[in-house]
Amino acid sequence: MLSFTVHDLLAKNVEAHPDRTAVTDGDVRVSYGTLHDQVEGLAGWLHERGVRRGDRVCIQLTKSAEELVAIFAAARLGAVFVNVSPQRTVDQLAHNLTDSGSRVLFTEGRRVRKLAGSRVLADLEQVVVLGETDLEDPRLTSWEAASAGPAPEGPSVDRDLAALLYTSGSTGPPKGVMVTHRNLVEGARSVVRYLGLRGEDRILSLLPLSFDYGLNQILASCLVGGQVVLQRSPLPPDVTRTVDEAGVTCFAGVPPVWVPLVRHLRSQAAALETLRCVTNSGGAVPSDTLDAFPGVFPNADIVLMYGLTEAFRSTYVPPGRFREKKGAIGVPVPGVEVFVLSPQGDLCGPGESGELVHRGAFVSKGYWNAPDASREVLRPCPALADRIGDEVVCFSGDIVRMDEDGYLWFVGRRDEVIKCSGVRISPTEVEDVLHASGQVGEAVVFGWPHHELGQVVHAAVSVLEGRELDVSTLLTYCRRNMPSYMVPRMIHQWEGAFPRTGNGKLDRPRIVARYRDGGRGPVAPSDRPFQRAE
Repeated sequence: MLSFTVHDLLAKNVEAHPDRTAVTDGDVRVSYGTLHDQVEGLAGWLHERGVRRGDRVCIQLTKSAEELVAIFAAARLGAVFVNVSPQRTVDQLAHNLTDSGSRVLFTEGRRVRKLAGSRVLADLEQVVVLGETDLEDPRLTSWEAASAGPAPEGPSVDRDLAALLYTSGSTGPPKGVMVTHRNLVEGARSVVRYLGLRGEDRILSLLPLSFDYGLNQILASCLVGGQVVLQRSPLPPDVTRTVDEAGVTCFAGVPPVWVPLVRHLRSQAAALETLRCVTNSGGAVPSDTLDAFPGVFPNADIVLMYGLTEAFRSTYVPPGRFREKKGAIGVPVPGVEVFVLSPQGDLCGPGESGELVHRGAFVSKGYWNAPDASREVLRPCPALADRIGDEVVCFSGDIVRMDEDGYLWFVGRRDEVIKCSGVRISPTEVEDVLHASGQVGEAVVFGWPHHELGQVVHAAVSVLEGRELDVSTLLTYCRRNMPSYMVPRMIHQWEGAFPRTGNGKLDRPRIVARYRDGGRGPVAPSDRPFQRAE
């Protein structure tokens, strides 16, 4: 059976091996056959309540088998699932519900009482509640009661919308990226191909399913008939215990996962003997952490990847080139073609920096209810007209450079590159040096207006647990390891952990706003007075 829709990925396993384990959650194992039966029952219930092709269904559940059932049930009807991170606040959920026009919400009993005092419930037709709640409302239905007979067959095709994936809202309110079944299925096929995934694999699902990276793990596992191992706790001891006890073979993470995990693994022996593949996306891993990967994951291929929600995955570094190209974002993944475009709109050659432009089956349909914003990112490219005509491509907003071997290296965001006296400075390069000093936990580098130089470099840093920041020593290290124009003019110490987005990434806009607004930005942990680097 060929897979053209998200639901097809599940259904084909029922034909081939219904008794094979699809999901492991601690001691609980759910077979493909059981998962499929639960999807059919929930899809039938939704259909009885008028949910049809194209309707939006919102899901805010803690990682669980029920979350997967809700996703596949929506796909089964041709509805559009809107997965919201459990970390999102009531107001953020309200925005997603209102913007998407969702008719149904799947949530948990412990959240319902909070929702009752807000406008969230006002426009919803049905709320399916997992767990107990003491709130009485005719629209509330328990998870156990939300089941009926099999849903009627729906006429979904691969170009129909499958999901709205809301961005973290780096510039303004979060926008819903319109993702089709084809986008998701082809993304799964590409990842299966270059990671060599197979039915015997057990894939750790730590990342939220509201994140395209986390969602792809589920779909790729279904494509090969593999097993997903659910992991809710990101704490290193909990993660390593699950890897060992469940025999995890593949583990995907983002930099905020790897930094504490690698630190933990370096401090004590851990076998992780079954792990054969670790992957990173969602940002660059600090260089000192990346250097430790081969030692703490001795049996695993290390695959560095780069992508963006508007086009899922663009590039990767094949594991055989990790040591040689450590820190690169790599070459195009199967099914993708990328180009580097100069500010003047010309194609760049090796050594030149420009914007990464992505072409292929993963390119989304744009932003929901935001045609102007869509046209800024997704549009034909005049420089490519002689090759691909007026095909729509994705302008990533990321500045990269290509080396002589055709490998791409991340320079910075188009809107984050710091320009000091006409020199372009990548925040990532400065952050790498700060991390390598061994004195900071995490770092966020940004430009600060300067009346003569245009911009100068500022850095916000968190401190390693149990340590105190010695600014003088840190700056001495910076001066030894970077040009003078890259040395931060000011170090801002952030007390506690940096805030994160729902996808687990650093909430850079919130961190920077704290300082640029002179303390009048978003509510955040207090920081010490500015410490000058001069």
